[in-house]
Amino acid sequence: MRKHYLDNIRYITVILVVFYHVFYMYNAEGILGGLGKITDLDVQYYDLFMYIVYPWMMPLLFIVSGISSKLYLDKHSEKEFLRSRTQKLLVPSTVGLFVFQFIQGYISMALGDAFATIQNVPGPVKYLIMVLSGSGVLWYIQLLWVLSVLLVLIRRIEKDRLQKITVKTGIPALVLLYAAVWASAQILNTPVIIVYRFGFYGMMFLTGYYIFSHDEVIGVLKKNCFLFTAAAAVTGILFCRIYFPLNFADAPVNRSLLFTAYAWSACLAFLSIAAKYLDFESRFTKLMKKRSFGLYIFHYLGISACALFIAKPGILPPAAVYPLSLAAGFLAGWLLYEVIRRIPFLRWAVLGITKEKDHV
Repeated sequence: MRKHYLDNIRYITVILVVFYHVFYMYNAEGILGGLGKITDLDVQYYDLFMYIVYPWMMPLLFIVSGISSKLYLDKHSEKEFLRSRTQKLLVPSTVGLFVFQFIQGYISMALGDAFATIQNVPGPVKYLIMVLSGSGVLWYIQLLWVLSVLLVLIRRIEKDRLQKITVKTGIPALVLLYAAVWASAQILNTPVIIVYRFGFYGMMFLTGYYIFSHDEVIGVLKKNCFLFTAAAAVTGILFCRIYFPLNFADAPVNRSLLFTAYAWSACLAFLSIAAKYLDFESRFTKLMKKRSFGLYIFHYLGISACALFIAKPGILPPAAVYPLSLAAGFLAGWLLYEVIRRIPFLRWAVLGITKEKDHV
């Protein structure tokens, strides 16, 4: 049977990502990458939303990806797995940059006034710079492809013997695993592009594959849903209280004991809640499941375009910019997906879809 709660986690998390990027675009905490503060408020308390969701939002997606990898490999060969992941993840995050995502690169560079510093650079070089600047949200699928390849290598070494051990994972082991989660956050962090956290996200991906893919472990989570939710609430409140308005996305905050404790407990809480209450399918969830990937790939283009053409020139007041940016994110995500998935070459290069019907 299909685990519907995994599909529901995906689209709910992607929706949270869209909201997060709106606040991120206009954040007042000096977190680089967006336009920055557009209000005259001394403190933007609503930026707390970023602190609430950032520590666990993407780790949760990597856990779900790990679970999904186990389910796929139960029915397919490693060769089929690698071929599928290359088509769905590597092609859009490499070929797609040259074909479409350079547009995101242009907008991101224009937001940061980067063209003023490269005005004498030849056109082809400018294009390559835009391509490199267009990765945006694609870092997730780039990293996920690398982890998928490493997973195959790990499986060949340990022959899936760990699966027999981890099936017995209970609350004490889940609590003790926090030490490994914290340790993973300290290693394999790229120095400039801080989202590429191979240690931290790799650990989450592997726990998804080796631990949370077991129905027995999910059963433990469901039985202790209140416990994990309470732990997430306590660590989340402490995290926000202590670290707001510091930069949560970089060291030392994103490697701290409290950051990783909140990330781990919130992932356990969300998994337990979803497995217990969201393991169902409806017309709405089917619709969201089909389009969540497109929403993730394209939403930031809409948000950043709104920031560049509306917010930066001050055409509208901040009170109008925020909801307009949110609407632009959803509209760009869904409309671009509906258009591009119907164009043969583009759907392969940008979305990793070989046939139009593959989006179903």
